[in-house]
Amino acid sequence: MSFPITLTVNGSAREIHLDDPRVTLLDLLRERLDLTGSKKGCDRGQCGACTVLVDGRRVNACLALAVSLDGAEVVTIEGLASGGELHPVQAAFLAHDGFQCGFCTPGQIMSAVGLLREGHAGDDPERVREGMSGNLCRCGAYQGITEAVLAAQGATARREDTA
Repeated sequence: MSFPITLTVNGSAREIHLDDPRVTLLDLLRERLDLTGSKKGCDRGQCGACTVLVDGRRVNACLALAVSLDGAEVVTIEGLASGGELHPVQAAFLAHDGFQCGFCTPGQIMSAVGLLREGHAGDDPERVREGMSGNLCRCGAYQGITEAVLAAQGATARREDTA
């Protein structure tokens, strides 16, 4: 039995036929669509390495069943840059050393984009840390991550105003 779904992934409509209704969004992205930026860390929704945006909201892709997302818009780390220009959050992560080994970085960036879109970051580092608490970094780059999110706020708002 085949389960057809349609997703818009990084701006492109995709019709996908799933053989198993238990396929997670993460496995679909990585194994079927070759979008390997989202990482498989814990596979239990505890580390945030697989964070993507689904209909504008942060989602742990390892916990979301792909079949339940029929018609959804999915944005992954590969879909953030526009016309060769980094998203303001990506640029801020580079400028503020918001990464070390890089494994958690795609999930951290996607979570930061979602946090900023939700309007919950404010200008308080503690609020940013709380809002990003579902994303773990084994290297301990939290200071740079927090600084990057705070720095990206204004640039993200300006970018979305001109879009």
